[in-house]
Amino acid sequence: MSNNEQEANSAFVIGWPIEHSRSPLLHGYWLKYLKIPGTYEAVGISPEKIETFIRLLPKSGFAGGNVTVPHKEAVFRLVDHRDEIAEVLGAVNTLWLKDGKVHGTNTDGYGFCANLDSFAPKWRQGKTVVVLGAGGASRAIIYALGKAGYSKIHIINRTLAKAEAIAEEFSPHLESDLLPHSWEDAPDLLAKADLLVNTTSIGMGDSGDFPLDFSNLKEQAIVTDIVYTPLLTPFLKLAKSKNYKTVDGLGMLLHQAAPGFEKWFGTRPNITPALRQYILKDLTKKVLHK
Repeated sequence: MSNNEQEANSAFVIGWPIEHSRSPLLHGYWLKYLKIPGTYEAVGISPEKIETFIRLLPKSGFAGGNVTVPHKEAVFRLVDHRDEIAEVLGAVNTLWLKDGKVHGTNTDGYGFCANLDSFAPKWRQGKTVVVLGAGGASRAIIYALGKAGYSKIHIINRTLAKAEAIAEEFSPHLESDLLPHSWEDAPDLLAKADLLVNTTSIGMGDSGDFPLDFSNLKEQAIVTDIVYTPLLTPFLKLAKSKNYKTVDGLGMLLHQAAPGFEKWFGTRPNITPALRQYILKDLTKKVLHK
């Protein structure tokens, strides 16, 4: 980062809508705690204006920012430079300026892994993972799991073709075996899983029903969900009731934000219990006021 960009000390999150983003709360906490005289703001950008926003970014005074829905894929196409992770995923969530050019990466996979490192460090000893879901949220996680050394990645999805498409797309980039499945295969696969990852909204409806149970899940398996509202999802609740080690999704949100903050403000922030409680307090407040 150049001196001019460090002096800017101003960053953003863009999305449409943007009102519900917790990024300003998170980065605002770090700025205050680290006594950095910077700003971080939410900017609502409609899809038809995103190209103009990115093109004008080098002269905007911003050092960079975050990208959320629905712009991650569009911004991927608009940036001047993308790193390897962004190239593979086809989506960008973090931007920074360097030599007047807009650079982009995707930190979702890093956030996912760092969260597990914090709360279940033995997860890296596993070799077989079952990932529930093949939607957009699963892509960064599947790629990160491959890079973390998991040799077998089983992808379960209601629509088998989606799981097959991700496996085919990512196979050239990973040494792992990417194996697509429908839900009918789940019971047999759970018996082999060292790690079970939910990237879907299963159990979040009124019924709370699941298309699988944990009766076949490997005894020492770790269970994690990327959803963090509610913090204890029905999926994790069921896993806890069966005495499995569980990891909620809030840490992924916190950890994925740290690399961008360092690029814009020059300091790598820590993910502390105090920060977690600060964000949890806001999440609880939002739920109570619904």
